[in-house]
Amino acid sequence: MAPAASDLNKIPDSGPKKRAYVTFLAGDGDYVKGVVGLAKGLRKVNSKYPLVVAVLPDVPVEHRRILEAQGCVVREIEPVYPPESETQFAMAYYVINYSKLRIWEFVEYEKMIYLDGDIQVFDNIDHLFDLPDGYFYAVMDCFCEKTWSHTPQYKIGYCQQSPEKVKWPAEMGPKPSLFFNAGMFVFEPSIDTCRDLLSTLRVTPPTPFAEQDFLNLYFKDIYKPLPLIYNLVLAMLWRHPENVDLEQVKVVHYCAAGSKPWRYTGKEENMQREDIKMLVKKWWDIYNDKSLDYKNPNGNMAVHVTAAGNNGEMVLPSAFTDPKVVVCAPSAA
Repeated sequence: MAPAASDLNKIPDSGPKKRAYVTFLAGDGDYVKGVVGLAKGLRKVNSKYPLVVAVLPDVPVEHRRILEAQGCVVREIEPVYPPESETQFAMAYYVINYSKLRIWEFVEYEKMIYLDGDIQVFDNIDHLFDLPDGYFYAVMDCFCEKTWSHTPQYKIGYCQQSPEKVKWPAEMGPKPSLFFNAGMFVFEPSIDTCRDLLSTLRVTPPTPFAEQDFLNLYFKDIYKPLPLIYNLVLAMLWRHPENVDLEQVKVVHYCAAGSKPWRYTGKEENMQREDIKMLVKKWWDIYNDKSLDYKNPNGNMAVHVTAAGNNGEMVLPSAFTDPKVVVCAPSAA
């Protein structure tokens, strides 16, 4: 049973601990804009904790400097690859996401909250760090979009978000375990856990949702669901609107096709909904707010990432390079 949102806000603070948010970045594409937006969003809600960005070696120096200038702690990690197989991933780029397993190596932090780069935080969630240790916390996923078409849940119309709508048939065996969305989760770094994750991965055949499937399998016995206000997958707005109160939502996950604000055109299915347009605007309001740019201890303003449409320019601060140099963020596939 997921704890009520009101209960989570009342978790007592047991004193200062080393904690951080963490996200993941690969390649030289435009996802860096999402991470910049996330850093500024955490500042807007007055989070007490830093944002660590786990980057693969292919993230260019220019992008790393932009993130550092926005107050992020940039940590390079080694790529992690699944065993070779003929598996077709739900999205081709999912294969790189296995590298997220490296964040369990960040043992200088006692507890971390992972957030995907296409997430924005609209209310303070620092209280989640005070959840009891020893569990893996995340929000349950929705099975209703076409990316789930390979699953028995999708084929019979069953979804754990509204299990009363379509009952799980007894003839199909035991009801599936609760399945979380791995775009946001609370975890405790551990070298032993990291080693076991990597060794288990070597003998686990890849599946369409890559590291998300793997993490669900690995942590199923200690998984504790969080209320959906901590990771609103946008498909919930049209698949299970009765479960969504946007006024209460603290974290929005722009993972629906066409919903990433820095690529938004409004042309894809459901993207002309008023609630979607409102949430995209809220993301841009944070991203474009120069007052949310990081100020270093010397009082200097950090780089501001401009918003010149889908191919906005990112200008590096003079502290790092010639201020006349403009670095354009190429669009990722």
